[in-house]
Amino acid sequence: MANGSGVLTARGLAALKPGKWVADPAARGAGRLQVRKLASGELTFYYRYTDESGQRDRLPLGTGLDLREARALAADLSRRYQSGERNLRQALGIEANRKRQEQQREIEAAAEREIASFGALLTAYVQELHRAEKPSAASVGKCIERHVERVWPVLWAKPAADITLDELIEIVARLADQEKLREADKLRSYLRAAYSAAMRARQDARMHPDLRRLAIRSNPARDLMPVEGGAGARERSLSVEELQAYWKRISAMPDETGALLRFHLLTGAQRAEQLARLQVAAFDAETSTVLIRDTKGRRKTARMHLVPLLPEAVEAMRGMQGGRLGPFLFTVTAGESGAGYASLRHRLSAVVEAMLEAGELPQGGFTVGDLRRTVETRLAALGVSKEIRGQLQSHGLGGVQDRHYDRYEYLDEKRDALKKLLNLLAPARKRTERKPSRSALAA
Repeated sequence: MANGSGVLTARGLAALKPGKWVADPAARGAGRLQVRKLASGELTFYYRYTDESGQRDRLPLGTGLDLREARALAADLSRRYQSGERNLRQALGIEANRKRQEQQREIEAAAEREIASFGALLTAYVQELHRAEKPSAASVGKCIERHVERVWPVLWAKPAADITLDELIEIVARLADQEKLREADKLRSYLRAAYSAAMRARQDARMHPDLRRLAIRSNPARDLMPVEGGAGARERSLSVEELQAYWKRISAMPDETGALLRFHLLTGAQRAEQLARLQVAAFDAETSTVLIRDTKGRRKTARMHLVPLLPEAVEAMRGMQGGRLGPFLFTVTAGESGAGYASLRHRLSAVVEAMLEAGELPQGGFTVGDLRRTVETRLAALGVSKEIRGQLQSHGLGGVQDRHYDRYEYLDEKRDALKKLLNLLAPARKRTERKPSRSALAA
């Protein structure tokens, strides 16, 4: 239990019987260390002292301590007791309460840091894009997940306000070093836009609340320079001969793929993401038009973009649906779902590959974007004005006049431009087109 002087020892405590108390000797007025062995064989340590009212009190120090740890705790309490803290239980209760409060503040601060993390910022930005019905929302989310969340978990968890320009450069440089310049530049623009959106959200009540809660006050991505070579500005425009060869091929394709590609081209190569959202209600059979909701760019309200359909485009639309009236118009699944950019690109690639093998593309292959550029280039050569080309393809219409005042749909001009395009695609059609008889004119 104890040696000859009464000092507790580890061996003596091991031999102590359950239920028994023992104590270290101590000077008068200093309090002392007490130990009791439980029925389980565990030792429970206490500091015993006389409080300010003259009552003896025992403060539990803990169970499972070794003798050295228990003595250190008791010695600390003895110093406080002898310095004048007579009601240690109350003092320790206050301290315990303060520690609990500090721990709670730390927990809340950690939760706040998690809420305001870099990852939370990027996630909220993607959610804002989805809420604004931006076509790019899904692709932006995938890019951020693939190149930030999976690769930089430490930065993902770091407070967004503490992210530095150097850290952002590292994120973008990883892709640039892999020669993925276009992807690197897109990611750079997403990072910059995310911080800008969070700053704007502090003043715009309509933006996503998660962005506002981040309380972002500065944009470290503002000074991220564009990635040289990442803009990916292409100059490819098909020659008349290449465009006619492409039309000849897709005109001979009897399946839904041919119909899809023909409809895309005959509408002036509209943006695939917007075509993919077209549903049956968007088609007006009386005026032979489709109404596209154009959300491209920073528009918060979609621009209503009316596109006239030539008879050949209507025929292609029916061909895509395979005789069934599904909800979607631009489709390869008989209307069950819309055909987005990836679907259009996949089917176009097969045609391009066949054309390359046949030697029909002396200038090389082309993409969906190249087709859109080609349509504008060829229409310009046919004398279609820049204004009408912009109206047909719904671009360059961001001015105040276009946004608020110019409600004229330019339907006749757009339809005339598409007729010129079709005549260019199939020049024989123009030559063999019968002129109306005099009697018909008279009628």
